[in-house]
Amino acid sequence: MMSVVSKFPMPGSALERARVRAIRCLLAGALAVPLIAATAFAQSDNPVVARVDGTDIRASDLAVAEEDIGSNLGMMPAEQKREYLVTFLADMMLVSKAAEQKKVGETDEFKRRLAYLRNKLLMEIYLENEAKSAATDAALRKVYEEAGKAAAAEKEVRARHILVENENDAKDILAQLKKGADFAALAKEKSKDPGAAEGGDLGYFTKDQMVPEFADVAFKLEKGQLSDPVKSQFGWHVIKVEDKRDRQVPPFEQVKDQLEQYVTRRAQAETITKLREAGKIERLDQKPAEQKPAPPAEQKK
Repeated sequence: MMSVVSKFPMPGSALERARVRAIRCLLAGALAVPLIAATAFAQSDNPVVARVDGTDIRASDLAVAEEDIGSNLGMMPAEQKREYLVTFLADMMLVSKAAEQKKVGETDEFKRRLAYLRNKLLMEIYLENEAKSAATDAALRKVYEEAGKAAAAEKEVRARHILVENENDAKDILAQLKKGADFAALAKEKSKDPGAAEGGDLGYFTKDQMVPEFADVAFKLEKGQLSDPVKSQFGWHVIKVEDKRDRQVPPFEQVKDQLEQYVTRRAQAETITKLREAGKIERLDQKPAEQKPAPPAEQKK
């Protein structure tokens, strides 16, 4: 059964999903950067954890390395991950020193890659700062209130169902229910749905959260009423409506993290859209007749 938080509606959700896809494309990939100075750390909070040929590796360097490759380390225990990162950084410094001796840093390939990574890092930090500025408590509460108003116009149904393979089985179950059989007990015995153990209880749901064949019938039934057998892609259902109500909005604190993600991604997407509109992008790999205007960020997939 879907959680209350996951069902919290966001205004313009389809548009925002498209925007999120656009920003994810821009931010995809691991960030490969050299060791950087720990300007954000006081020396007391940024101890030296290792030294390679006289060059310090500090706690802040470990933090950068973890941001870069940490997702590849899975559920590795903390101490084991720390040892891996220290070794990774030490090896990086040794290899980079060898590369310097070979003058790799003076090659055109290195300069091209360095320019790309510099631009990528600038983009990520800039968008991160824009997102932080946008995700104020007032902005989160505004989205929460807008979503709450949209939710108030929707209805929710709480229903149970019994799912079987064929229509004859569904008719037989319906006959038993009409004679007084307990719905929950029959669901546990007969239903092939994963929710059978809960007596077929689906909890509260909105119409768009169920397949149309099921939802159309469920929302027409009155409280306590049984449906005739209903066919869907999953099989045959017998439905009982337990309750109907206006859609409930979870407390602000319960969905605050979700709201922050939404506002953050929206701010990043809007920033990119504005920069695209103000900038001039020329496609020199296409003939003039073939060139098309760049699509807005919300249409990107």
